Amino acid sequence: MIHNTAIIDAGAELAGDVQVGPYSIIGPDVKIASGTVIGPHVVIQGPTTIGRDNRIFQFASIGEACQDKKYNGEPTALEIGDNNVIREHVTIHRGTIQDNGLTRIGDNNLLMVGVHVAHDCMIGNNNIFANTTGIAGHVHIGDGVILGGMTGVHQFCRIGSYAMTAGCSLVLKDIPAYVMVGGNPAAARSMNFEGMRRRGWSPEVVSQLRKAYKIVYRQGQTLEQALAQLDALAGGAELQVFIDSLRASERGITR
Repeated sequence: MIHNTAIIDAGAELAGDVQVGPYSIIGPDVKIASGTVIGPHVVIQGPTTIGRDNRIFQFASIGEACQDKKYNGEPTALEIGDNNVIREHVTIHRGTIQDNGLTRIGDNNLLMVGVHVAHDCMIGNNNIFANTTGIAGHVHIGDGVILGGMTGVHQFCRIGSYAMTAGCSLVLKDIPAYVMVGGNPAAARSMNFEGMRRRGWSPEVVSQLRKAYKIVYRQGQTLEQALAQLDALAGGAELQVFIDSLRASERGITR
């Protein structure tokens, strides 16, 4: 299960069925749960905790110290959940004490070739980040988000659940839930209505979110005015996700 050329520090804790490929290096304070497969030439530094049934491909660098110049070797951490696929040349850095000292990635995410997740990012579940996407420090991303290839996300941005970016997008402000953006800088284009239908959401829910989008993006209102109008709608949980993502914005939303 562990290739004889792999180097495993005595301070690492690996479940008995974890597989480690040739020439991979696993440092101290690394914990890896059952079913995870580490390919060849992978480097994992700690403190890092990796959950069950993940697949990490060759040349990935996981849990390395961050590139923030304020970082001075403080003990910070990385947490990765279950069932993630981390492809070739992905880099994921630990947190900084200027934030919560933690970078976290949830479950069932696909990080394609060359994705970078910087320090202190908080990533949810069921996301897809396409090739060479770069996510700067302190970014928060919800669930079910799709980032097109070569997307760049500015530090401290928030991307709401089920949002989507076109390839080569430059994200400088927050993206509300469900919203599709594209361009440099990124601008809002629509909501991911086709994705909603594929998830089996009812026509009533889709119609209500379409109306909510128009309130925010088509009526020339300030965000505060739009939120007051959205609060007056009789909406369900899906609409509330949209409203909450608008209220959580600190950088201003992508228009």
